[in-house]
Order: sequence, then C-alpha cells, then structure tokens
Amino acid sequence: MNRLSVSRRIVSNIHGFRSVQRTLCSDTGVKNPDLVSEKKPLEKPGLTDDIPQYDIAIVGGGMVGMALACSLATMPLTKQLSVAIIDSNPALMNNFHIKKEDPPDPRVSTVTPATISFFKDMGAWEFVQQHRHAYFDKMQVWDYTGLGYTRYNARDVDADVLGCVVENKVLHKSLLSCIQNTDFQKTIHSSRLSSITFPAMSSVTSSSGTSLSASGSSAKLELDNGNSMYAKLVVGADGSKSSVRELARIQTTGWKYSQSAIICTVEHAVENFCAWQRFLPNGPIALLPIGEKFSNIVWSMDPKEAVDRNSMSEDDFVKAVNLTLDDGYGPHPRSKSFEGGNVFSWLKADSTSSTHEGFEVPPKVTKLASHRMAFPLSLMHANSYASKRLVLIGDAAHTVHPLAGQGVNMGFADALCLSKVIAEGVAVGSDIGEITLLQRYESERKAANITMMAILDGFQKAYSIDFMPINVLRALAFNGAQYISPLKRKIISYASGNKLLPLFT
Repeated sequence: MNRLSVSRRIVSNIHGFRSVQRTLCSDTGVKNPDLVSEKKPLEKPGLTDDIPQYDIAIVGGGMVGMALACSLATMPLTKQLSVAIIDSNPALMNNFHIKKEDPPDPRVSTVTPATISFFKDMGAWEFVQQHRHAYFDKMQVWDYTGLGYTRYNARDVDADVLGCVVENKVLHKSLLSCIQNTDFQKTIHSSRLSSITFPAMSSVTSSSGTSLSASGSSAKLELDNGNSMYAKLVVGADGSKSSVRELARIQTTGWKYSQSAIICTVEHAVENFCAWQRFLPNGPIALLPIGEKFSNIVWSMDPKEAVDRNSMSEDDFVKAVNLTLDDGYGPHPRSKSFEGGNVFSWLKADSTSSTHEGFEVPPKVTKLASHRMAFPLSLMHANSYASKRLVLIGDAAHTVHPLAGQGVNMGFADALCLSKVIAEGVAVGSDIGEITLLQRYESERKAANITMMAILDGFQKAYSIDFMPINVLRALAFNGAQYISPLKRKIISYASGNKLLPLFT
C-alpha cells in the first residue's frame, strides 16, 4: 500500500470518529464534540437541566392521590422519593382551615375499619378525630315490600365499629396535614395536565397537536401553564374523567345507570348512631350519621324524580325523606323471633347479638342543614390499570354505585397496595416504572375491585325489579343475612375491608 493510500485511510478513520462524536453529542446535549470526556459522564442522559426530574408524578391531588403521597411519605423505603402532585385545586396551595363551627358539607365518605387502620398507620387519623365525624356500630337494611330486614352489629364480629362517616374535606385535609408534617420531597403544581409522552413513543398525546418527545427512561409531562417535567412513574388519580387514562388511550368498560343520586345534610332532634338503608322501587336511600345531631342523605332515584325532588321546597323535601324512611312505599317489616316458629329457628344456638334486634324506624329529620346536590350514577372499569411508567388508582380506574359506600374505600385500598408495591421495588433496586413491577399492583387490585363491583352491580339490579317472585327471593336473602350467623359475620367482615369473600370462604 503506497503512502497516499495510507494517508487517505487515516483521514477517513478520523472523519468516522468525528461523526460518532457528533452523534454522541447530539444525544447527550453537548454542543462541542471536543468537550466529550470519559472522566465526566452525564448523570441524567437526555434530560435538560431546566426540566425537573421526579421519581413519581401523581396527577390528581384529591383524597386518593393524597393518600398515596401520604403513604409514600411515611414508609421508610419510599420517603426519600421525589414526588410531584399535579392538581389545579387551590386548596392544595392555600393552607385552608376547617372550623368546628362550620356547617357540615354534604360530600361525605363512609370509611371502613380497614381504611381507618390505613389512616392510623400514616398518622392521618388523629386530625380526623379532632373534627366532626361519627363512628357507627349498628346498621339496618330493609326494602319497601316489608317482607324482610337485616340488622348488623359490630359485636357480631367482636369489633368496636362497623365504620365511620367523615366529611371529604376533613379526610383530604388530614392527608395534606400529614404530608406537611414530614420532610417528604414533594412539589405541588397548581396546574392541569395537557400531554404525556412516554419513552417508547415517537409521537405525542397532546390536545394542542404540539410535537413532543420523551427521553431517557422517564415519561415527559406537559402542563397547561407551559411547564414540563419528567417522571419515572405517572400515577393517574384524577377521577372518573381521568385525563391520564384518556391520554394513555386506556379503554374502559361500563354503563350508565338510569339513576341519579341526591346528597345533602339533614338535622335531627336527637343524635343518630346507626347507619340506615332502605331499598325503594327506584333506588336506595341511605341515612348516615355524621355527628352532632347531623346525618347525611344519599338518595338514588330515576333522573326525572331527582330533578323534581331537588327543586322541592325544604319543608316538602324533609317530609318526603321522613315518609320514605318510615312507611312510605310499603309497610314496616315485622320483627321475627326464634321462638315463634321462625324458619331459621334451628340456628338459635349460633345466633349473633343482632339476630334478636327488632326492626326500628330511623330518627325523624327536622330540617335540611345543607344545599342539595345531584349527580348521575354509572359503573366504569378500566381495562388496564398499568402500563410501562403509568398506573391508575381510585376513580380513574373504577367507579361504582354508591349504595354501599365502597367507592372511596376501594380507592384507598388501591393507594395502599401501590405504595407497598413501590416499596418492594425500591427494596430490591427495581425501576419503579417497570411494567413487571406495576403488574403486581394490577393483579391484586383488579381482582378485588371486580369482585366488589360485581356484588354492588348485582344488588343494584336485583333491587331495581318489582316482581313478586324476585321480591320473595330478596326477602329470603334479607332473612338469611339476619338469622344465619356465619353468613352475617362474613358479610360484615367483607364490608369492613377484609379480603375474604362473604360466601365462598
């Protein structure tokens, strides 16, 4: 090979090396190829210094989203994670105070013993106890036919309470206060999510049509105020109309019920210590204690009836509530005893304390204590809870009929499960956004949620039919739950947050 050929080959190799340098610099953001150094590798490949990087971005700062953040903040393995909370609700930025003399808000939740334990473990329940709330240890359920009823008592399962009714604003504030009392690395962004771009995606999911790209091993989130961020894991906790679910193109299954619910707060002459629920031809009505002689009404009915009742005068509405909770639509069920030749008398030896409790009429409502609110009812379930770098919790993943008050408890259970899965991933050094890790959460919670949804939907459909053979079957179910003690214990345990199914374990 002559000298000229050797020189050309050397020059060609140099140009090839320079081309590799430029490609490397283009990927890493370095402008001058001569500045690339093996001694100083970049800590965040593909990320620019002016865009913040978080471990987790929680979209939705409501009760369930804040419960996840609070759980992460109080677990030893996850409290060092950096978390962004994205929500335009000004209450997250303004340190609002709840005054004891404030009138009760009609938006309440009935939390189960399992949820109470979750809040206690996080240190959030102490705040709840300092504000208006009502534990209840008894519950009565009956329908309009007068053919049967069921009484539940916490003593039936050697427990102190069946649940506690708390205003949503109190639960939310308890979680926010809990996080503020820690050194958790959280940043609240008072904004709305406009787009998400995932590492493996070459095109955007954006309402504006802007071309974006994600880099490295993180998802890129664009907010409507123009700010951006990267996160290893995006959590959709933004409710039933979840923008995260929509942007991720996750399909849902469900249907609308031909019902709307009216909620409001009412006042009694005496304090109410029992939860009451009566099934009517057009939907159930629940009367739930919230303390200080106040109760909450959740009344499901067809949409036209909801419009009519919502426009009633306060006096007429109170009269309608009292009639509905008494002998309107049908007679009171007759209290039965074992000694009277009852069909379940052979179970006398194994009876629970509530088996001997007779039917009672709920305390009369004296006046409205809040405005009335109405909203349509539906069932919705996301076909997938998790994908790489994304997961759904709470109403973003599922919505149910409010007849048993289980919706928010399902969401809190999601938050607890996901925080434990993330902690497990951190413990073994896993990428918290990997689908293999997130599928553990999906596997556990999807099975539990589908089971609860099927039970609630079955109840809704069974009590929407006014047909004598069906009425008789419902009466048998009521009486069976009242007098078959093992069944009653299973029902109470399951409704309290126990994972065991009421009939098959």
